Amino acid sequence: MTTSTIQNWHLKGVWFDACKCAIPCPCSFAQPPTYGDCSGILLWHVSEGNYGDTALDGLNVTMLGSFTGNPWERTHTDPYAAVFIDERGDEDQRQALQLIFGGEAGGWPAEFGAMFGPEILGMEFSPIEATFEEDFARWSVRVPGRAEAEVEALTGPTTAEGSRVEVHNLPGAEVGPGQPPAVWGRAVSDHADAFGFQWDRSGYSSKLIPFEWAGPDAK
Repeated sequence: MTTSTIQNWHLKGVWFDACKCAIPCPCSFAQPPTYGDCSGILLWHVSEGNYGDTALDGLNVTMLGSFTGNPWERTHTDPYAAVFIDERGDEDQRQALQLIFGGEAGGWPAEFGAMFGPEILGMEFSPIEATFEEDFARWSVRVPGRAEAEVEALTGPTTAEGSRVEVHNLPGAEVGPGQPPAVWGRAVSDHADAFGFQWDRSGYSSKLIPFEWAGPDAK
C-alpha cells in the first residue's frame, strides 16, 4: 500500500507493559535493561479513535516482545515480537489496526517500529480482555491461553493514600514524546506461552501511560 492510499487517523487511549526488569524499568529512561535483556507484554487500549471513516473505539492490541541491549541507542540485538489484534473488530477495523500498529500508516508507531525493528514471530486475531481502574490503582490484560498480566500501582510507606508514583518527561517513553506522565506499577502476575515466548513471573516492573497519536504525517 502506498502512502497516497493511507487515510488520516487518530488514536487516544492507554498503554502499559509488564516486563522482566526491576522497578523502575531502566528502558523507560533510555538505559539498558536491568539484566541486559528484556521481555514483556504490551497492551494498547484505544478509548477513541478512527482510521478514515472506520471507528476504532474500544479495541485492543497486545504484543509480546523481547530484545537484548538498548533499543534507544539502536545497539540492541535479537528483537522479536508477536502481535494479537482484537478479534471483535470487523474486517475494516482489523486492517486499520494492522496498518497503524504495523507502521505502514505513519505516526509514532512507524517511528518506534523502525527503531525497534523486530522479527515478527506471529500474529493472531484473538480475544483481548483489558481492565483499568479509574484511579489507575490496578490494570490488567489477558489473551486467553496465550498471555496475561495483572498489575497494581506502586506504593510504599511514604506514599499518600490514593496517590500514584509518576514520572514526567521520560527519556525513553514507549508511547513517544509529549505524552502524560507514566504511572508506575508492580506486576502481581505475568505469564506468557505463545510463539516461543514463555515465562511465569511476578514482582517486576510495569508502567502505564495514556497516549494520543495521529497520522500519517503527525506523530
